[in-house]
Amino acid sequence: MPTIRNPVVAGMFYPADSKELENTIHDFLANAKADQPIPKAIIAPHAGYVYSGQTAAKAYACLAQAANSIQRIILLGPAHRYPFRGIAVPQADYFATPLGQIKIDHEIIAKISPQFQITVSDAAHAQEHSLEVQLPFLQILLKNFSLVPLVVGISDADQVAKVLEQFWNGKETLIIVSSDLSHYHDYATAQKMDKQAAQAILDLNPNAIKEEHACGRIPIKGLLHVAAEKKLKVSLIDLCNSGDTAGSKNHVVGYGAFHFYEEIKQ
Repeated sequence: MPTIRNPVVAGMFYPADSKELENTIHDFLANAKADQPIPKAIIAPHAGYVYSGQTAAKAYACLAQAANSIQRIILLGPAHRYPFRGIAVPQADYFATPLGQIKIDHEIIAKISPQFQITVSDAAHAQEHSLEVQLPFLQILLKNFSLVPLVVGISDADQVAKVLEQFWNGKETLIIVSSDLSHYHDYATAQKMDKQAAQAILDLNPNAIKEEHACGRIPIKGLLHVAAEKKLKVSLIDLCNSGDTAGSKNHVVGYGAFHFYEEIKQ
């Protein structure tokens, strides 16, 4: 009997009704530019859709062009609820959202985890939202894909980079890092901090990403290590905060969308 990691933030971070969720994502995508080149890697935010959904849509809209070619998603996000060391995959066979189930690619995970100490932990995934909120966008845009869901706990960028190297593969594999930017500063301070973080990402400079810049700083830094080694190009797709979308300007959370390209597209 297959085991399923059921959604835990449906109805809170995004609609629990499948039709409402589908319509919400299509509305976001209708206001997002879809003609960018297909990236090898993406950074996208993971707040409630009312706050960061439009920025996430701008990160993902271009994937409609690759609906048939992207077959595997490597998805990394920081641990918010369950403290642990290392990087964790769930034991479950499928991740579910109101839009359906996504198969977890345990076959490829099994080839990597003994060497790089990726642990199996349902507890690390049980209440974590950073991966879950990305999935409905992918379900709308891609035809058929498997998932490698990686929650990053107390780890370091070098370890994340080594894992990413193993999962890199060809054009059928897309890497996504789920992260918000600065948290709970006033609007002007957040803008300054988020611009600093964005510049560090554009410069492929992991050392310039500080603890206060992003909750997902470790997976971001790991991605930047690999991207620098592979000489990827980076584009800033969107940069805003909750004060621009649906929140007060007194205590805001920053959101950014970035694309990483293996080669310059003409």
